[in-house]
Amino acid sequence: MCSFFDKGCRRKQVKNIQLWDGNNEVRLTAYLLDNSQEFNTNRNRPAVIVCPGGAYLWTSDREAEPVALRFAAQGYHVFVLRYTTHYTSRPDFQNMLPGNPNSKHPQPLFDLAKAILTVRQQAAEWFIDTDKIAVCGFSAGGHLAASLGAHWQDEFVTAMLQADKNLLKPSALILGYPLIDYILLKEEADADQSEAARGIKAHVNIAAFGTADPEPEELIKRSPVNYVTSNMPPTYIWHTADDALVYAANALRLAAALAKHKVPYELHVFESGVHGLSLSNETTAAEPAHVNPHCEIWVELAMKWLSKRF
Repeated sequence: MCSFFDKGCRRKQVKNIQLWDGNNEVRLTAYLLDNSQEFNTNRNRPAVIVCPGGAYLWTSDREAEPVALRFAAQGYHVFVLRYTTHYTSRPDFQNMLPGNPNSKHPQPLFDLAKAILTVRQQAAEWFIDTDKIAVCGFSAGGHLAASLGAHWQDEFVTAMLQADKNLLKPSALILGYPLIDYILLKEEADADQSEAARGIKAHVNIAAFGTADPEPEELIKRSPVNYVTSNMPPTYIWHTADDALVYAANALRLAAALAKHKVPYELHVFESGVHGLSLSNETTAAEPAHVNPHCEIWVELAMKWLSKRF
């Protein structure tokens, strides 16, 4: 039986796609299900683009391939986006070195827009239903996914991609503990006056904004909660009430904005769980707190929600 890593498959199952000429760090890893000649031949399947988190400092492996394989097991073609970040791998937080000056907004948004455009352009070859392409993001990746949901039709995005706006719109969003409001994040960070927290905050700001202390106007401009309209795709959101890094108020504020504009959404706020749970089980656990059976059900709930929409 063919698997993603079986060299005997008739069709290559894993593809690495460079999105921009001259930049091999921004790429899509595609997990394409086999076009079997025994059943559902030439079936166009739904797809999911996964955006790992990492505070725009890096993209976390914990929220990448393991998540993709869970969606693939449910019949989705899946793509993991390694978008522009300050570093190419998890940094040493005790010795933060200079990073990529091009990581600041809106470059990661352009990367995601290019990713969904690429998937739609290759849909016929890859047997993808172009009306069923979701974006799933975690933490900063959730911010990125929500940003595309808010800005897909805006001229600064369509002009950069030279594309019809309708080719850039996600069909649905799945957001895990997303950063939605930078003003709220600043208030949270300012409340923690430890030297270590201030140092990390400065590097996160440099990665996202190009400066350690961005102006409030820039924080507002890059907060997708401020741009929710009726054009936002249907959205599934999950968070934990005691997340100490990105407060659950981000999810609540987004849900309120979606409700105001009558955008379909589903929100789950679990009582307890650390930030960065990913799949909430041993598959993606880097520490014991990442195993949280109470929150693990988010995956099943998201799959049911998505299948209902698709």
